[in-house]
Amino acid sequence: MPTTSLKLPDELKQLAAAAARQQGISPHAFMIEAIRAAAIAAEKRAAFVADAQASRVETSKSGLGFEAEDVHSYIRERAQGRATRRPEAKNWRD
Repeated sequence: MPTTSLKLPDELKQLAAAAARQQGISPHAFMIEAIRAAAIAAEKRAAFVADAQASRVETSKSGLGFEAEDVHSYIRERAQGRATRRPEAKNWRD
């Protein structure tokens, strides 16, 4: 595994070392996990944004969408375990 040098301000280095001690791991392991978690979060956010952009394009092309209150009502009913019909998409261009 290639070595990467990471220069940290003293305050951040101390925070990382303290957090590592609390978790019972080395500062190195703590930093690796922190970088891994941040990279995974960045990938998930990028995928979320890409999905949102694709949905916007699809909605613009179709002209169909859902009334917010219909969606909220549907989610409330489902969360309470009740059977309910999915809301119907409506043309929002009218």
